[in-house]
Amino acid sequence: MNYKEYKQTALASDSELRAEYDALAAQYKIIDDIIAARIEQNLTQAELAERADTKQSNISRLESGNYNPSIEFLQKIAHALGKRLEVQFK
Repeated sequence: MNYKEYKQTALASDSELRAEYDALAAQYKIIDDIIAARIEQNLTQAELAERADTKQSNISRLESGNYNPSIEFLQKIAHALGKRLEVQFK
């Protein structure tokens, strides 16, 4: 069983886990978008950090989900990737 299969099984069988996963979906979407944009531009974490005037360790923590970034920090990352940050309430 690979990770994707395990995740689907775990989320389907545990409603509490599913609720927690859903609550964090927006955070993980942002992380996925940042990683995808960085990879698309063939940038290392260190190169992105240099563009954003921050440390590589900050990018690593952000991408691993171990950092709760400010809107200001996300704007710096977006700018460094040539993107625009949009925050919405729906």
